[in-house]
Amino acid sequence: MSSSPRPADAARALPGALAREPGAVRVFVAALTPVIQARVARALHRRGGLAGREVRQEVRDLTQEVFVALFADDARVLRRWDGDKGLSLPNFVGLVAEREAGAILRSKRRSPFTDEPTEGAALERRSGAARSVEREVGARDLLRALLARLEEELSPLGAQIFDLVWRQQKSTEQVCAELGMSKDAVHAWRSRIMKKARALRAELERGAEVGA
Repeated sequence: MSSSPRPADAARALPGALAREPGAVRVFVAALTPVIQARVARALHRRGGLAGREVRQEVRDLTQEVFVALFADDARVLRRWDGDKGLSLPNFVGLVAEREAGAILRSKRRSPFTDEPTEGAALERRSGAARSVEREVGARDLLRALLARLEEELSPLGAQIFDLVWRQQKSTEQVCAELGMSKDAVHAWRSRIMKKARALRAELERGAEVGA
């Protein structure tokens, strides 16, 4: 049985993760999750956390925020890491994690991951809407173009959630177990992807009308 990825494995997985290769992304995330969680917990301890939330849940949610920040804008932050400058990748990511968590706590900004849980009925409606994304898109050629644009614009984590939820049709519980995420985080990502899909659909439809 193979052992879990260690922080030292992150640098080897980085090129593939930057290229959005699912296997490399999984190794990268698994290798650095303990590092990020430790730094986030340190930031929470220093600043007293966020009121009304259980600490372990805060750590999990802020860890997801850090991964989003790392891969945002074509992984702009990650691409700044240079091993020749003496800082290991885990230490670099740890510094980013502490800075990101500190910024959230200082500004009291609440991410989609830390919103209050959605009421059951509304959550069920959102799940139904997510499952019907292909029906909303409409024509097959438009769907194909939309999927291509989504793959280009989603972060590696977002692309992985998209694949699990819509392509593999996995339940929220299965996605949570596979990615180590909270239900709030998965539902927030589903909502975010749906919003992105609707915006891209509108953009593609406008382009089609202009070209008609």
